[in-house]
Amino acid sequence: MKPIQIAVASGKGGTGKTTIATSLALSLAEKYHVAYLDCDVEAPNGHLFLHPEFNTSTEAVIRIPRIDKNRCTLCGKCVEVCQFHALAKVGKTIMVFPQLCHGCGSCTWNCPEHAIEEIPNPIGVLESGKARQDFHYAHGTLTISEPMATPIIRQLKRLEIPPQTAISILDAPPGASCSVVETLRGSDFALLVTEPTPFGLHDLGQMQGIVEEMRIPAGVIINRENGDYLPLLEYCTKHHLPVMLRVPFERRIAEGVARGQTLVEIYPEYRQCFLDLFDSIAVLANQ
Repeated sequence: MKPIQIAVASGKGGTGKTTIATSLALSLAEKYHVAYLDCDVEAPNGHLFLHPEFNTSTEAVIRIPRIDKNRCTLCGKCVEVCQFHALAKVGKTIMVFPQLCHGCGSCTWNCPEHAIEEIPNPIGVLESGKARQDFHYAHGTLTISEPMATPIIRQLKRLEIPPQTAISILDAPPGASCSVVETLRGSDFALLVTEPTPFGLHDLGQMQGIVEEMRIPAGVIINRENGDYLPLLEYCTKHHLPVMLRVPFERRIAEGVARGQTLVEIYPEYRQCFLDLFDSIAVLANQ
């Protein structure tokens, strides 16, 4: 049976997305077989809290075109079909710009002379292993200077997970870019972590638009709450976003997270809160 896939996302960085994702994983691992995927491949940090032991490491690659000049007739068909402008006809040659290539293969498929072959271009590393409480952990690390996170996220999500896995938790990158959309793709539910500030509300609006367009049911977790912030609550009501958990703005939590502690280590009573949260997700995801 396909595991239920929960993406934990936020429209802005520093909202507490990883704080929620790691504690959710630890709590659910007490009852279920869990897999945790850190999809923030430009700055993965779930390992700082879950301390995995990696036993596999593979290269993440994107396949880029190489032109056989002996076969190429300079017809320009490859340039024409490339949506990403990774190919250009310059004089009597076809130039390839690897950092613009998305590895879609359109140029190869459409070359009438079969003058293009695809060669692997490394863009990062994929690692997997076991985290605390013996659940599956995997993350990707994009090579510095590589411009595109989406291909490595796609490959991370394709890594084999244990067949008994019942729940996959995806810790999304911050923001609302293509890499976030790729993380959300195929998810059964999105947990949108926000904060009770004008910036938090603005970026929650961006995420709400994305999950609505992708038709993914979603709920909100308010982190660092310090009293009701009415504009946020009114927005959630208007857009039918249930507020599923509230985490208070407390020095003890901030100090614990800074030391590398998870929320459920700082406040063990939150374990039951996360178990109850999952029960609610299971209901909403199946509506």
